[in-house]
Amino acid sequence: MHGSGEAVDLWSMKCFVQVADRGTITHAADDLGITQPALTRRLHLLETDLGVSLLERRPRGIRLTGPGRDLLEHARRILRDVALAERHLRRAGPTAARGRVVLGTSPTLAPLLLPGCVARARAECPSVTLRVVEEFSIQLFDDLLGGKVDVAVLTNPPHSRSLAMSPLLAEPFVVCTGAAERGMKRGYSLAELRRTPVIVTSAIRALVDRQLARYGAQLAIEAEIDSIEAIRRMVLAGERVTVLPVSTLHDEIVAGRCSVWPVDEVNLHRLLVLAHAGPRRGAAIDEILGIVRGEIDRLAQAEVFSLPAGGLVAMPRRERRRATGRR
Repeated sequence: MHGSGEAVDLWSMKCFVQVADRGTITHAADDLGITQPALTRRLHLLETDLGVSLLERRPRGIRLTGPGRDLLEHARRILRDVALAERHLRRAGPTAARGRVVLGTSPTLAPLLLPGCVARARAECPSVTLRVVEEFSIQLFDDLLGGKVDVAVLTNPPHSRSLAMSPLLAEPFVVCTGAAERGMKRGYSLAELRRTPVIVTSAIRALVDRQLARYGAQLAIEAEIDSIEAIRRMVLAGERVTVLPVSTLHDEIVAGRCSVWPVDEVNLHRLLVLAHAGPRRGAAIDEILGIVRGEIDRLAQAEVFSLPAGGLVAMPRRERRRATGRR
């Protein structure tokens, strides 16, 4: 098929990305502030212009086609580049962004996200004073609504017309253990997970159990511990099993100090969403929003939010050699 030859506009790109991220036209339309029929027409025109089918409409949402997945990668890059160009132009203008911005993030994301964000804020918008708070997503959501936080990265937040939300990426949850070898099994079955006692935070327990409920399952809880650092130490000591976003133990996985497995039959994940209050915002908040997006993109390109390439079991090099027989 051949398209109409019309140029694809940025608004169409944003609509398409929002639908792909949210998974339903209903939620995407709410986020974009337009009606469902208007969004459906926009998507239809985009498909007509490109001459390909981008989405499969299903009773409970949408699924991307092969061309849709290809376009999503390009569309994200285009929107990021445009946002970066706008930030550079504003910075070069007569009025530099200045003021105070409170940025909120969760305990699982803070160690990864904050060092880069603070460094970039200091270099790119030195007249902006950045204050950072670390809280669980449910508290950050309330703080955004109450005006205590200006910008936050939330995890699977509820819909709110009072907040502007932009999905960043979906990250898998994995079963994490110490580095002790568990054979060459490449996944954790749902049945295994149901009978394995785990230590988790209360927030992760609630999020994972909501997803497992569709399969008539729930986590077997050994203990709820609302301290990511305590959980990390216990797992690395080889004493416990946990369920965490894969990025939380990224350095330990790469170093072979722990092993991770996805859960077969279930797509356990969290959706990271960038949020701020209201449609109006100042230049300082715009700068921080751009910095957070850029840092998340950098981490994603470094595969921090992805399962390890070339195998799901992370073992120290000497263990990998023993398993493969290589010297």
